[in-house]
Amino acid sequence: MSGPGAADRAAQDASRDAIAQVLQAEREAAQSIELARLEGERMTEDARSSARRIEERTEQRIRAVHEAFERELARQLLTLDTEAAALAQAHAPGAEELHALAQAVRALAQELTGVPA
Repeated sequence: MSGPGAADRAAQDASRDAIAQVLQAEREAAQSIELARLEGERMTEDARSSARRIEERTEQRIRAVHEAFERELARQLLTLDTEAAALAQAHAPGAEELHALAQAVRALAQELTGVPA
């Protein structure tokens, strides 16, 4: 016979089952949240590691460019110093140079005065 006690037990069983389902859902949600938190931490660390590698490569490249610039600058300065030293030395013109200069002066004088030589 299913009297009022049986209905109460059925309602209590249904309530216990519902509560059990809610508690199970909470546990599963808590696990999912923890897994998501751990995955977020992993992703954050991966991103930080990637950023550190990028920073290191960037620093290496900047150093390489800087060193190459310094080498090129030193090379160009040496070339300029060598050329300046060569220009600073007194140059005694040779006979051919003196003859060419004299001809150029005569030609210029003729052109300026209009008098043939």
